[in-house]
Amino acid sequence: MLDALLAEARLRWGLEPEAGLQVAAAEHLVATPVEASRPLLIVPLAVLTGRSGGGVGGAVVETDQTVAPLPGRAGPRGSDPLTVLRRLYPADHPVGRSRVADGTTVGDLSVEDLGGPIYLGPVRPELAAAGPWAMPWISDRLRQPDGCPWDREQTHESLRKHLLEEAYEVYDALGAGASLDLADELGDLLLQVVLHAQLAAEAGVFDLADVQAAIATKIVRRHPHVFGDAEARTAADVTRQWETIKAGERADAAERADASGGVAAGGVATDRTSDAPVRSTVPRGALEGISRSMPALAASQEMQERAAALGYDWPTIDGIVAKVHEELAELMAAETAPERSEEVGDLLLVLVNLARRHGVEAEAALRAANDKFRRRFGSVERAAAARGVALRDLDFAQLDELWDAAKVEERAARVSAAATEGLPR
Repeated sequence: MLDALLAEARLRWGLEPEAGLQVAAAEHLVATPVEASRPLLIVPLAVLTGRSGGGVGGAVVETDQTVAPLPGRAGPRGSDPLTVLRRLYPADHPVGRSRVADGTTVGDLSVEDLGGPIYLGPVRPELAAAGPWAMPWISDRLRQPDGCPWDREQTHESLRKHLLEEAYEVYDALGAGASLDLADELGDLLLQVVLHAQLAAEAGVFDLADVQAAIATKIVRRHPHVFGDAEARTAADVTRQWETIKAGERADAAERADASGGVAAGGVATDRTSDAPVRSTVPRGALEGISRSMPALAASQEMQERAAALGYDWPTIDGIVAKVHEELAELMAAETAPERSEEVGDLLLVLVNLARRHGVEAEAALRAANDKFRRRFGSVERAAAARGVALRDLDFAQLDELWDAAKVEERAARVSAAATEGLPR
């Protein structure tokens, strides 16, 4: 039966098997990793298993409810076969139906159509937008001699600022939870990963497959309580296990670098026993690998969490509070600008530790405080403008009065909103 379908696809729809034909059971389509830039033949499960009597069409194919949808493609839009196809292919993409006249498109498909074999030719790579390989193809295309002048000029260095900008925009979007805006921002961030992998591939160092393999392998290795025989009953158990595994990874990486002879900073060595690239600067300590470009509060909290996971932490929160008072006293006693700068840093470090012990993300807390200050200061500006005066013409007492009024106004607005939505105040 399959041989006849392949012959029909070659004659009627120009199938070239060497292009990488995909064959999927209609009932299992929701769990099949379809790549729309490759030809696809969808047939009822009975045909694939040889239980078909040879007839095609007429039957209604339903998703096998025992088959879990493919992770990453099981969102709120539904996971039935037709929805999957409409997400992966343009609505006007032609569909070939065995022994049926041509003219159907993906947008016109019905459940009944899936009762018989159907063929979807490949879409242009840039139109296979919902697949994982569209962006790598687009990135490569943009870097070609006849591609985009801007993309051809980019380097790892020139793209650094864009990576930070996109990461911050994702961080901001996360404040609203799952949203279409977040999906858009995550796409922008993913683009940066794809671009850097493209540049590295051109340099012959690594490609996107290496990036994907590295993170997947790492996550599996660091979750032996899920993918192995280890046990971890609490999040704290996972954290301790995580740090132990990472310490072993650092030691192994150091041994590989030594075995390869090492290279200068910024270069890449190759392990003599394999083709795998070895990092030139191998993290050796528990705090290595924390980027110096991270926001200082976030970096401080990450360092202290790693140290705490290894047992270096105050026995009780009272010790941290006492340290806050100690550092504040040292700041007030500082006599020179360098001393004051150092003491402010020490005080902030301890405050981050205090936030961590309270389960508060210091970076997020300060951002929220900044937002609150921005709102209230805007209210002060508007109140001053309503009085016909400039802020610089008001003394501190008058400004503080406007600030207190802004707080009262904000509180009233919050109470009103809570009453309207039936939320706690």
